[in-house]
Amino acid sequence: MPPSPDASQASDPVGSSVLHRTGSGVSWITLNRPEAMNAVTWDQRERVISLLAGASADPGVRAVVLTATGRGFCAGADLRSGPATGGERVAGDVARTIRLGAQRLIAAVLDCEKPVIAAVNGTAAGLGAHLAFACDLVLAAESAKFIEVFVRRGLVPDGGGAYLLPRLIGPHRAKELLFFGDALPALDAERLGLVNRVLPDAELTATAQEWAQRLAAGPTRALALTKQLVNASQDTDRATAFAAEAMAQEVNMTTHDAQEGVRSFVERRPPTYLGR
Repeated sequence: MPPSPDASQASDPVGSSVLHRTGSGVSWITLNRPEAMNAVTWDQRERVISLLAGASADPGVRAVVLTATGRGFCAGADLRSGPATGGERVAGDVARTIRLGAQRLIAAVLDCEKPVIAAVNGTAAGLGAHLAFACDLVLAAESAKFIEVFVRRGLVPDGGGAYLLPRLIGPHRAKELLFFGDALPALDAERLGLVNRVLPDAELTATAQEWAQRLAAGPTRALALTKQLVNASQDTDRATAFAAEAMAQEVNMTTHDAQEGVRSFVERRPPTYLGR
């Protein structure tokens, strides 16, 4: 579990299925159902989505770490959870469930205006793997592994898997993972480009803290605009991408941090960014 910042900034009591603490500009979101390998329930999903939206809106939050307790990062969606609907299933129910559930969770990570680091402490399977891959940076413990379990159950991947994987590693590698469903050890995931760093298990939290603090000390709005540009780049033609880049520069130059960055360069001193 991540190191505890000031206890007064804890917003979830011990025992909650999602633990949330903020400190030094970093929001720590921790899945906390270790007995279920952190398979995501309906309530957990909604809480994480809310916390990511809150991080975007809170000027005091300048980076996010998403991690978990126990041996598993996230074993996917908990299919036994969810609000009781009753009645007979009709055409459209499954698509609606995916759209309003797994896809909303992945979109919340992709759309968060603050950089999100995944600190993958153990198995990330199905939706859990996609939750990690949607993050801006991925740190993995040596014991971690990633599994595209859908094919093992005769299912089509959800939670954006068929969207994320080809963009990260190309279509052929993506199909290999999705077609066979083999467990991918952390070191192999790093080799493929799905993971930024693989670390000894005991060093995962400290490294996530270090990276998050570096991001939290950076030019927050510039990072948000950079994230938007990169995320949109593979779905955009060159002219549109260049126009978006120019507009992002225009918007960013109105911020304190951009002006501070230029001023510090001229004055030959380290910049002090305020996140605004």
